[in-house]
Amino acid sequence: MGQTRVLVVEDEESVRHMLSLALSKHGLHVWTAASGQEGLQLLQTSEPFDICVTDVRMPGMDGLAFIEEGCRLGDKAPTFIAMSAYGDEKLAVEALRRGAFDYISKPFEPDDLSLKLKLVVERKSLRQAPQQRSSSRSRPTSVARSGEAPGQGRGPGGLEHVITAAPSMQAVFRMVRKVANFPTTVLITGETGTGKERIAGAIHAEGNRRRAPFVAVNCGAIPDNLLESELFGHVKGAFTDATQDHAGLFEVAHGGTLFLDEVAELPLALQVKLLRALVEKEIRRVGDNQSVLVDVRVIAATAKDMTQLVAQGQFREDLFYRLNVVRVELPALRERREDVPVLAQHFVRELASRLGMGAASITDEALTQLSAYDWPGNVRELENALERALVLSEGTGHVTEADLDDRFDPDTQVARVGNHLAPLLEGEELSLKVVMPKVERIMIRRALEQTGGNRTKASVLLGISHRALLYKLKEHDIK
Repeated sequence: MGQTRVLVVEDEESVRHMLSLALSKHGLHVWTAASGQEGLQLLQTSEPFDICVTDVRMPGMDGLAFIEEGCRLGDKAPTFIAMSAYGDEKLAVEALRRGAFDYISKPFEPDDLSLKLKLVVERKSLRQAPQQRSSSRSRPTSVARSGEAPGQGRGPGGLEHVITAAPSMQAVFRMVRKVANFPTTVLITGETGTGKERIAGAIHAEGNRRRAPFVAVNCGAIPDNLLESELFGHVKGAFTDATQDHAGLFEVAHGGTLFLDEVAELPLALQVKLLRALVEKEIRRVGDNQSVLVDVRVIAATAKDMTQLVAQGQFREDLFYRLNVVRVELPALRERREDVPVLAQHFVRELASRLGMGAASITDEALTQLSAYDWPGNVRELENALERALVLSEGTGHVTEADLDDRFDPDTQVARVGNHLAPLLEGEELSLKVVMPKVERIMIRRALEQTGGNRTKASVLLGISHRALLYKLKEHDIK
């Protein structure tokens, strides 16, 4: 394992000494710390460590707080492995949520830990390899979210990195686990900002291709005349600017996963070539007369109604059926409102760290306002709203309702609903006995329209139980 630097943080001296000896025998360079505070000081002042193995339960700064603080060190942050006693699985999962790469349960054999560290090093090497390959050739930086290609730097996280408390997301999790180990094509649907790329990454990370590249491309972000070359590559001289051979994303993702975001934006001519690649398991570079076999699992995503596009002739029916072998539908944030406070608290901590604010928090009043909003932009809109709020908090990192913009103000939301209902209630008297049944009927119909007639989802939107909704449907004679 070469010059890998490992920091062991453990408050029990005997365990600390045992791990130091055992890991040193495997060629690791080991440093030790007796507390979270001491470990954090070493991370801040020493040369960067590759891996940090830390106990979860420690006096003072416990392992969870230590991992969270350590992850804020940016480039100096190591890969964290948490150690938890048998029966502390919840703590271990929380450690993963705070930023740990993996955990190991006590008691364990030192060789088991050494093997886990070896896997960490191998995974790091796999992530760095595509970056080294891509640096030797010129190509558009269009892969992955925010310009960072998975396989370059951080890879996609598994389900433990998907923050949720909603029962509806558990159905998504079950589907992810079912399909993860199969090469079957998956189509992820859902509104903009619901986290389709995150779920695609989780399918990859949970499956048997996790050690191979995960490559993401936004099909709507690349001009049509460049997209074919980006996906399938080209040979030198294929067109004016083709000064050297160029491997496409199918080849880069060989053995792993290619995520086609906004797949509905593919031009019809390119849909034919994508269909051939899916059926024949081979691609042909632009300007080449020979095909290349590729082993790639394709996951596609869209926010559009694909059946409607097929009916309108804008998307090939045969390609749609090939992509839609397994569908994973992500619920909108307004359909899982219990996730709003959980995600808000997570984003506040993460964004405050990124903005250099240190510790951060959000008031219960602010969370109440956020939970009452409909979130047409979903999780992405929530993250952006909280970044704005943190900036306006004047560096305190403490978000209050005063830091949120006007769209979350209760009076603004009431006025918005009132403006929508006013034309429908025009001329009515002010008696609540007369008005409220009409308002109920209108809101129930709107909820059913938004959820495609799904009464369970509609009850969530309305904030009432499923049984109460059934009663009101009967009361208002809504079929």
